[in-house]
Amino acid sequence: MNDGSHEDAERGTPPPRAEDARRTGTQRKDARRNKETLLDAAAQVFVTSGVDAPVRDIAARAGVGLGTIYRHFPTRAELIIAVYRHQVESLAEAGPRLLAAAGSPHAALGRWIGLFVDFLVTKHGLAAVLQSDNTGFEALHSYFLDRLLPVCAELLDAAAAAGEIRPGLTAYQLMRGVGNLCVGAESDTRYDARRLVALLVAGLRGDAVPQA
Repeated sequence: MNDGSHEDAERGTPPPRAEDARRTGTQRKDARRNKETLLDAAAQVFVTSGVDAPVRDIAARAGVGLGTIYRHFPTRAELIIAVYRHQVESLAEAGPRLLAAAGSPHAALGRWIGLFVDFLVTKHGLAAVLQSDNTGFEALHSYFLDRLLPVCAELLDAAAAAGEIRPGLTAYQLMRGVGNLCVGAESDTRYDARRLVALLVAGLRGDAVPQA
């Protein structure tokens, strides 16, 4: 019995199963890309309006309907957790990229810290959402440290080796300090956390000298 696959092969047309697999793979890539677009939009809205921002604002920014968001994330907590993980991965990937593209390691560090400040809005919101779930929050916090501490350390080491900052400051100390400067910033319009963080990063220069 001839199912047509032999003739398809001779004509250069993929057999039905191969075509179906290719279509499925394309659909999965599109779905993953759409989800990332949604998470990027949610992160941007969180930065400007906080994690309590209306879902309709996120949908408008992403160019999708409310149903699309609720289909992916039935609850706000699930959305915030997804944005949190998405931002952590984006930050982890940004470090090496900034180090390669920026004019200096110190400039790369400053830009990365700026992205980290944006992320802290989501992190602080996540803590509020998961306040009754200490286990869940601790797991996500450990994930955050495991992914981002090495990235920050690489940026600090590069800046110290170039003689742009004084050595000795650890990634944990810097990230903890930046985090403390940002606590409550979203609820106090008189407080400019970004300005304080920029002063902190600038102050790392001090009387730095190149490392041997």
